[in-house]
Amino acid sequence: MSVSKTRQKLVDVARQLFAKNGFAATTMNDIAVASGKGRRTLYTYFSRKEDVYYAVIESELERLTFKLDEVASRGIHPMEKIIELIYTHLSMIKETVVRNGNLRAEFFRNIWTVEKVRKNFDDAEIELFRKVYAEGKSQGDFDVDDVELVADITHYCIKGLEVPFIYGRLGHGLTEEASRPMVAKVVYGALGNRRGSAK
Repeated sequence: MSVSKTRQKLVDVARQLFAKNGFAATTMNDIAVASGKGRRTLYTYFSRKEDVYYAVIESELERLTFKLDEVASRGIHPMEKIIELIYTHLSMIKETVVRNGNLRAEFFRNIWTVEKVRKNFDDAEIELFRKVYAEGKSQGDFDVDDVELVADITHYCIKGLEVPFIYGRLGHGLTEEASRPMVAKVVYGALGNRRGSAK
């Protein structure tokens, strides 16, 4: 097994253990035994449990980045792309939290740790928004003076919606289909949509 595959197996096993038992109740020995790799192999890649935890968060964020990249590369109108990026971000964050069981408490309790680890993801997402806004501006669809600032604002607004979205407090029970036109209206209005709607 290659170095990258061995490391990823350790991360996957650790994620499952953290999700089932919680971070505090999982030991390095638990991870070594469950992975079938042994303590020596585990310590080759990670010097402490916190490092494994950071790697788990990074791995989960890589899944989200992959999905966002897929959306950004679609041949759809920039207006539609922005809405798709927003909903993909929120639904993938929710899926990640739900899929990780007990780990969800760690995500919320250790918010500064998560923030530190997710910096690269945040930067990559902001860059995706910049590209889409620049594309829409060049096509004459967005009335945006400062693409970088609008990308920053969009990212941090979506980030602020994560917890309400996860807990179902956003839209008071509205389905995604019902909420999309309202979200689109807000977003398009903020972007100065010159054509009234997406093509």
